Amino acid sequence: MAAASGVSRATVSFVLNDDPHQTISAATRDRVKQAARDLGYVPHGVARALREGSSRIVVLNIDAGLEGEYSRSYVRGLDAELAAHEYVLLVRHGHRTPQSTQQVLDAIAPRAVIHFGGAYLTGRELDDAGGGWRDGLAAHTALQISHLVEHGHTHIALALPDAESPLTATRLKFSGHAATNAGIPVPASFAAPRDRAACADTVAAFLADAPEVTAIACFNDDVALRVLAALHDLGRVVPDEIAVIGFDDNGYGAYVTPALTTIRIKAEAHGRLSARLALGLGTGDLQPPPARVVDRQSV
Repeated sequence: MAAASGVSRATVSFVLNDDPHQTISAATRDRVKQAARDLGYVPHGVARALREGSSRIVVLNIDAGLEGEYSRSYVRGLDAELAAHEYVLLVRHGHRTPQSTQQVLDAIAPRAVIHFGGAYLTGRELDDAGGGWRDGLAAHTALQISHLVEHGHTHIALALPDAESPLTATRLKFSGHAATNAGIPVPASFAAPRDRAACADTVAAFLADAPEVTAIACFNDDVALRVLAALHDLGRVVPDEIAVIGFDDNGYGAYVTPALTTIRIKAEAHGRLSARLALGLGTGDLQPPPARVVDRQSV
């Protein structure tokens, strides 16, 4: 390849390994990569791992209860950015233990292991890109609450999933902060069962105990669709009698009546940021776009 592209063997190595510490012109990079394609070069994964001390695999752990449109968007960005630097993404779903993580480390020696939502699961609040009150979960939660407040709602309830989610406590905390900052009471909460009849009973009992509630902010769109169905079965008119807002737009809310207002978060940039940080690369000017309200008819 060095002979075919007219450069040194070291330059070929720097290009093929995407060495961030070497300044090589775009023209030279293109020439080396074209030579690699012409010659049918395929890197030897095991040999490369022995030389580099790790494989070209990055592992992403997604715990049960964290799957959703945000995680899917995040994975798309993470995968695309890693592929651009010739790394492979391996996604593991389900319950993570120290033992299972060590098995992965022993078996494939990944370049990095990323725990999806790890900063929130360990109780840290992030102020930089990817978290916190600027463009992370706290900001997204505040946007949901503020949209209801802007429409005149001062007594808000939170509808949570009936199955355990690692982020339930975090969302409760952020919702409480957002309500306090908006000058309204901290929202009470209830778990919305998956069974339709049981969900209607739960919503009816909650509203009987809290008749002042005029809006329900939901953990995600799945929960919001359960709440909408429950209110329909109870004969409660949305949004005239009570407003409902979802979170993490899964697309299905557009097909119900009334169509579900929700929060849309495009997380590809968050995934790309994680990839660059995992590889020790600069993040440059990569800036996640802000979340936005998808304003339909349920608020």
